[in-house]
Amino acid sequence: MSAVDIRGPVVARPQLAALGLLGSALVAFGVFLSGFVISEPAPYELLMVVQIALWFLFGLKISRTVAPLLAALMVFNVGGFLSLTVMDDLGTGPMYLAVSTFLALTSVFYAAIIEDSHKRLKLIFQAWVGSAIITGMLGILGYFHAFPGSDVFTLYDRAKGAFQDPNVFGPFLVAPSLYLMHGLLTGKLAGAPMRIAGLLILSLGIFLSFSRAAWGLFLLSAVMLVFVLLLKERTGAFRLKILILSLAAIAFMVTAMLIALQFDKVADLFLSRTQLVQEYDGGHLGRFDRHRIGFLMSMEKPLGIGPMVFSQIFPEDEHNIWLKSLTTYGWLGFVTYVGLIATTIALGFRYLLRNRPWQPYLMIAWIVIVGHTAIGNVIDTDHWRHFYMLLGIIWGCIALEHNHLRRRSGDEQGTHHHASYDR
Repeated sequence: MSAVDIRGPVVARPQLAALGLLGSALVAFGVFLSGFVISEPAPYELLMVVQIALWFLFGLKISRTVAPLLAALMVFNVGGFLSLTVMDDLGTGPMYLAVSTFLALTSVFYAAIIEDSHKRLKLIFQAWVGSAIITGMLGILGYFHAFPGSDVFTLYDRAKGAFQDPNVFGPFLVAPSLYLMHGLLTGKLAGAPMRIAGLLILSLGIFLSFSRAAWGLFLLSAVMLVFVLLLKERTGAFRLKILILSLAAIAFMVTAMLIALQFDKVADLFLSRTQLVQEYDGGHLGRFDRHRIGFLMSMEKPLGIGPMVFSQIFPEDEHNIWLKSLTTYGWLGFVTYVGLIATTIALGFRYLLRNRPWQPYLMIAWIVIVGHTAIGNVIDTDHWRHFYMLLGIIWGCIALEHNHLRRRSGDEQGTHHHASYDR
């Protein structure tokens, strides 16, 4: 499957090409299935387990650049397994950490296949857009009870698509939304109608999820995308195009939202959700109270308290990724996670504006990871499949950049050597 690393005469060139196509199709199908997680294990897990094994069996390698991602994620999960030692009743703890380890491997897998061929980035994002539009449509149709049984795609009168939770459904739609926005702002006008239609579905899906974290993530990511594009593109004409299209998109979104708010059901829930602090946030043992008590408790628990234990002590889960890493993965997991996120953001920023074929994909993934890091203060992103995919995309792009710089350095040294020889 890996065109780079298969060796020897055993596999003929046509067979090699066929394996490469099959491998890429499996990757696209896996990404597509990530939008359908109504129950666990989901079809995504089953396909990814098989294809990860096959890819590495057929020669996919983990490079020196991707290896630190693997090491950090494994140390993070070692912290989780150590937390099992302090639990009186293991319950679902081992299974929770098995899922964590599996998701870590998916992140490394995405990084490795992207380093193997940067052309897979387009495939990944196109599959993600397709998945997001379908699950987004299911959420919208379910919200408006468009057909019998459509309630399965809602929860607490909020759209959740083919997910278990609106708070995962909404953020899942943000990266494909940015991909469509980027195409709208930088691509040809011929493709604009399709992108606008897709963007309308995804933005309405995000809105009807009534997830404040998803709303904030979408707004922050859209603003950052426009800002980075303005920073990258120096010509006045291009900047004017971005500015005009951005203003038109804002006007279009506002109009669509105003139309949606004409429905009493939508307006009532919108007014309720736009309150900055809900009752379950600021009340006794509310979200913020739990954060404070949880952090104080974690200072006395170096190994953590174990997976899913926090909700047995308090009314709800942590709803904070930093607290989650402390309670479930201990001090070791917390330090590793903070280091991994900081390194990912720093390296991604370093290569963000370089003119490369993979630059648009790195830009989108980096912006959305920054946004996820921000919303992680009020929500738990630990088992979000698309979060690990984003991590893999960024590290795959980092590896591509390192390989590009290494080749360029080798070419320059070769040129210098020949010049010296000629003299």
